[in-house]
Amino acid sequence: MKPASFDYHRPDSVDDAVRLLAELGDDAKLLAGGQSLVPMLAMRLAYFDHLVDVSRLSELKGIERRGEEGQELWIGAATTEATVGADAQVRQAVPLLTRATPFVGHFQIRNRGTLGGSIAHADAAGEYPAVALTLDAVMEVRSPRGRREIAAADFFTGLWETAMESDEILTGVRFPLWHSRSGFAVEEFARRHGDYAIAGALVAVQLDDDDLVARCAIGLLGLGSTPRRATAAEVAAVGKPVSELVAEDIGHAAMTGLDDIPNDLQGSTSYRTTVGATMAARAWTQAITEALTGARHA
Repeated sequence: MKPASFDYHRPDSVDDAVRLLAELGDDAKLLAGGQSLVPMLAMRLAYFDHLVDVSRLSELKGIERRGEEGQELWIGAATTEATVGADAQVRQAVPLLTRATPFVGHFQIRNRGTLGGSIAHADAAGEYPAVALTLDAVMEVRSPRGRREIAAADFFTGLWETAMESDEILTGVRFPLWHSRSGFAVEEFARRHGDYAIAGALVAVQLDDDDLVARCAIGLLGLGSTPRRATAAEVAAVGKPVSELVAEDIGHAAMTGLDDIPNDLQGSTSYRTTVGATMAARAWTQAITEALTGARHA
């Protein structure tokens, strides 16, 4: 199928894009990499009278340290996924993003898809939304009313839904840095590489000098209408000696409180729960192993 007809706009600046969104209202949709939107348009699952292309705006691209003493990594919303995955600064400062990138579709998709587009699309099985939630990222958005920030915990409100207003543009994302004795891992299961994950888990963990879990974040994807945090497992792990924590127990704890796990053609609720627990256990093992080496990432 082909998309329904639409008017194409390519603004020269973010301010121009914001103005267009305000003028065109709900009939307009932002176009970044188009790797999610264009297929939906082609299959007539979505329809808009106007597409506002922001993919070439330099203001929305780039990777740099920001914040007090450079304790955050800012990534422009229109920065491609391929760029994020290959960037040495990302690899050092936010290794969970680097680890997640190969799971995002195929390289052709990553060459066009953008970090901001993926996060704003808010797919529950998307890797970048899950990374943003796991690492407590902050979304920077702009509208005719000015700028505002939205914490990742408040950003994802439902399947393909976010806390952004229809006239707001996601301009960048800030990721807090983790420091020494930290470990990171991503595990997901899909029927084929590049398919949407049936279930997946992301783990970031930091140890103190006594091998106690000082900090822990466990994110889940494909297990609800939004990416989510495994809060029960995080609470169970923090403050405990690594030697007393069993990966399988962490995996089971990660499934605690998940009351809307999908039951569909990809798998039943019980199957997804089992897979999710296994992915969380595997990611936990890898992250702990890395943290115990004392490798520095920032």
